[in-house]
Amino acid sequence: MAKGIAKRSENYSQWYNDIVVKADLAENSAVRGSMVIKPYGYAIWEKIQAALDKMFKDTGHENAYFPLFIPKSFFSKEAAHVEGFAKECAVVTHYRLRNTEDGKGIEVDPNAKLEEELIVRPTSETIIWNSYKNWIQSYRDLPILINQWANVVRWEMRTRLFLRTAEFLWQEGHTAHATKAEAIAETKQMVGVYADFAENFMAVPVIKGTKSESERFAGALETYAIEALMQDGKALQAGTSHFLGQNFAKAFDVKFTDKNSKLDYVWATSWGVSTRLMGALIMAHSDDHGLVLPPKLAPYQVVIVPIYKSAEQLDQMTEKANELMALLRAKGISVKYDGRDTRRPGHKFAEYELKGVPIRIAIGPRDLEQGNVEIARRDTLEKKIYQQEGIAETISGLLDEIQDNLFNKAVKFREENTFKVDSYEEFKDIIKNKGGFVLAHWDGTAETEEKIKTETKATIRCIPVDATEEEGKCILTGKPSTKRVLFAKAY
Repeated sequence: MAKGIAKRSENYSQWYNDIVVKADLAENSAVRGSMVIKPYGYAIWEKIQAALDKMFKDTGHENAYFPLFIPKSFFSKEAAHVEGFAKECAVVTHYRLRNTEDGKGIEVDPNAKLEEELIVRPTSETIIWNSYKNWIQSYRDLPILINQWANVVRWEMRTRLFLRTAEFLWQEGHTAHATKAEAIAETKQMVGVYADFAENFMAVPVIKGTKSESERFAGALETYAIEALMQDGKALQAGTSHFLGQNFAKAFDVKFTDKNSKLDYVWATSWGVSTRLMGALIMAHSDDHGLVLPPKLAPYQVVIVPIYKSAEQLDQMTEKANELMALLRAKGISVKYDGRDTRRPGHKFAEYELKGVPIRIAIGPRDLEQGNVEIARRDTLEKKIYQQEGIAETISGLLDEIQDNLFNKAVKFREENTFKVDSYEEFKDIIKNKGGFVLAHWDGTAETEEKIKTETKATIRCIPVDATEEEGKCILTGKPSTKRVLFAKAY
């Protein structure tokens, strides 16, 4: 177990917080509920951002940017939307400060009150659809496929680094379409993109599904989501995609002339993921030694640590390390050489283990003589001696193995912690004593959903898209049900 990190099995919450801080990912800021993302943490976010950005552009989307401040009146135009976000909004009321009369401080200038208050962006549907009104007149202007990388503010009272903060980073896609079918296809496509990214880059298996009516995004007709299972048996919603129908087009009077010269409202979607993915990455793979990163998202996939006793030996190790780095970089492998003479090799080994670097190479004088290197894998903590000849191919293969191993391990964990139940007593026992995903029948009513949530703290995470028709009875009411839904306690 790494020094200063709580044991995962004994205090999961503290273990998570310790990894975030000790691995130098983020820290709390002077503003309550907000965080400072440190360089190593931000480097991981940049990897996430780059991979997703390419996937968005490959599906025809473009990036744009919209204002941080939204006129309060915009929120009143879509009733469900404002109700969903009203309790989380930060509001700007004044635009100037002044010195206090005693000259010892500053205060808000009461004469600088805004004519209309501004909401600090909690999400951008309203400000974007106000712009779309000016952009769309005809079917020839459609579709509009826009993504925005931005920060948002939701005034959370109970916060945790990456998982729930008052301000966080995210991307939000906002698209406009000529037909309902096109908008629904877009919604499904984007939840598929998120699932692809989670599984093939994050090595986190997810379940795709639709949200129950009470769990939908405010203002959406349908919300699709991907749900992942963390190592403490709780679910984490890792991405959402919303079919908004014509709600926002009607709220902002966004009409277009179709191919038959008929005037109609535009169809809309929105979709997003946030720095919450960083939390998922930590909780899905890490262990008592620290962070474990899948190679595809590691800031550097390989670190080389020299072992030496003299300056002459260090020069020799550095020369060999430069040769190895050139070979690895030619293969597209990101690599770091740590030649610091202010840290012992053992300290460096512990540091990179804590930071989750997938592969660590140690090289010393004897290795030079014998043409060897020692390679340590972060996922299994195994160490093995390899020949330097063909080392780039060896490491490339090992990185693929590590990526696959992390995914397969997470799949195995999910399978072992997914349960089918047919009685409420069994349901309550699993939720309370085991955790994990529970597949159970539900009668489809909000009343039953709320009662289960109140009594067990478990929520319907999604109605899986691949759920098969299966006659059954609701675990609580005994009323007929045609398919199982996914329950879990969640972050």
